[in-house]
Amino acid sequence: MTNESMTAYPSRIVCLTEETTETLYLLGEERRIVGISGFTVRPARARKEKPRVSAFTSANIDKIVRLQPDLVLGFSDLQADIAAQLIRLGITVHVFNQRSVVQILQMIRVLGGLIGCEAKATRLVDELSANIERIRNQSSSRPRPRIYFEEWDDPMISGIQWVSELITIAGGDDCFAELGVEPLARNRIIANSATVIERVPDIIIGSWCGKKFQPSAVKSRSGWQSMPAVMNDHVYEIKSPLILQPGPAALTEGLAALHAIVTRWHESDAANKLAKRKS
Repeated sequence: MTNESMTAYPSRIVCLTEETTETLYLLGEERRIVGISGFTVRPARARKEKPRVSAFTSANIDKIVRLQPDLVLGFSDLQADIAAQLIRLGITVHVFNQRSVVQILQMIRVLGGLIGCEAKATRLVDELSANIERIRNQSSSRPRPRIYFEEWDDPMISGIQWVSELITIAGGDDCFAELGVEPLARNRIIANSATVIERVPDIIIGSWCGKKFQPSAVKSRSGWQSMPAVMNDHVYEIKSPLILQPGPAALTEGLAALHAIVTRWHESDAANKLAKRKS
């Protein structure tokens, strides 16, 4: 892209969440980024190269203004107040709201269009889609373990839609798939731990956003020792930046981590026991 054509598209971008930062780096357009979220860990070099200007629900508005962005990228209703402040100051803001695998891929295409890099975005989407289909095909003919995914522990919150969909792609069945379609965390709260016991998960995966998952605390919950996941020691953590960011990370390393856990379960005695129960 020539300098002249670049000026026709945003060239000074602030990313208030990690997934747009990662996407711009993957597109080779990181030079456009002038500010990032303090929670950014992907790619690691971004924290060294770009000034941090925000948390998730708060931002240093003065610092953002001084960076003179021609586009600020946000995510979801939780950043609506930040977006409103910037809009009132005359700054262009685009807030994404992707909640599913399809919408994550759409976000990448839209972002590519916003910066005049449609072809690059299409190639990236094609690569990610091919990876998804490869893992889906590998998992399609194998026994499907029931998976309880916990996004938070107190209160217990089950996985959001893209996580639920990735569990399916990786070869499992989400124990709370009906809650996954709820975009708001408060609507995915599991009020009674007995409800989890009733779903009889074969695998438990924790990804507590912002704090370390504690498998021992999960295993010691009242009555949970009777669940196959606990009895057979299939309780795992996936780091939240890999699975709870609705961007490329979830569709690559996050999906790979899910698939590795399901594969480990397949290779264990637990899968054989399930097969016997169904025969």
